[in-house]
Amino acid sequence: MAKKKRDSKRKMWLYAVGQFLLTLFYYPVFRMRVRGRENIPRGGPVLLCCNHAAKRDPVMLGVSVTRQVFYMAKEELFQGRFLGGLLRRLGAFPVLRGSGGADALQEAVGLLDQDAMVGVFIEGTRSKTGKLGRPKTGAALLAWRTKAPVVPVCITSEDGRPPRMFKRTVVEFGRPIPFEELDMPDDSSMQLRKASRKIMAQIAALRARALEDFGLPPEDGAGEGDG
Repeated sequence: MAKKKRDSKRKMWLYAVGQFLLTLFYYPVFRMRVRGRENIPRGGPVLLCCNHAAKRDPVMLGVSVTRQVFYMAKEELFQGRFLGGLLRRLGAFPVLRGSGGADALQEAVGLLDQDAMVGVFIEGTRSKTGKLGRPKTGAALLAWRTKAPVVPVCITSEDGRPPRMFKRTVVEFGRPIPFEELDMPDDSSMQLRKASRKIMAQIAALRARALEDFGLPPEDGAGEGDG
């Protein structure tokens, strides 16, 4: 019996409008080029695991794909009723202070259970230089809990630094990593760190290719270790 194809979570109308308008701005201003878009599953749950160098990274991811991307954001951004409601409609969900991120993790699990595409910045914080940092284990834990495939993504500017206006920027999506390939027999700290390094290695490979295309030297030790 053929396996039933899973649909993706339906895109919110406000997100679709914003995505269209921001596409008109971001592609020419940041001279964006998207590669590997065909690697993104059209349906079912997906974890986009990306590097993080600039505040605009979520927007760049959002205008690079057809499906809606859902993100976690700081609790403070949701305090205003209007802004909080707007962010919710745009697919963001809050990380509550003092929760250790457990609340946001649970919401992300719920979204993936609804066949959504959730974006995770695997380093957990922005890189001031553009170079890859150490991976955190949150993405691996989400993969363990939902068995969603992981799509590695790397955003690279032509000078190797955080993306800036009028600098060429490549957003590249790698081959989906099925949960089975992460080889996690359990969700122990050791297994989560090991899986995180596997994901980060794929992101590092995408960055290395982009740097080579831009004529820049390779970076040593990018993304080593874990948090």
